Amino acid sequence: MKKAIFLLFFVAATESLMAQKPPVFASAEGAIRGYDAVAYFTEGMPVAGLKEFYTQWNGQRWYFSSAKNLELFNATPEQYAPQYGGYCAFGMSRGYKAETQPDAWTIVDGKLYLNYNLKVREEWNKNQAERITKANETWSVIKDK
Repeated sequence: MKKAIFLLFFVAATESLMAQKPPVFASAEGAIRGYDAVAYFTEGMPVAGLKEFYTQWNGQRWYFSSAKNLELFNATPEQYAPQYGGYCAFGMSRGYKAETQPDAWTIVDGKLYLNYNLKVREEWNKNQAERITKANETWSVIKDK
């Protein structure tokens, strides 16, 4: 009986570790932890979205701080959505998907990049161009894995 319980636990744990991560990073609060992707561009800082301003895009719920930002996103979501589905740009440059924090962000050439935390963003900023090139290559391979 103990072996059967252990085996079931092992199989369940293994499956969860190997589970496919969705192409957009989301938490219980929504895509990119419920923060307004447009506000990074229009206000130059992370702003929490509000429950009344949301849309569904790429399989996740995206929240916005205003009706105007929701409208801007709906018109051209690719312009405002973070690169790599909102997963960590540094992690992506190293070949894996990692969650991100809203305050660890950078806009480069009109594109939003998020990082795991501020310390990781600092490391990523040391050689952005190289990391972006590598992350772009990696993303095309692991986007749906």
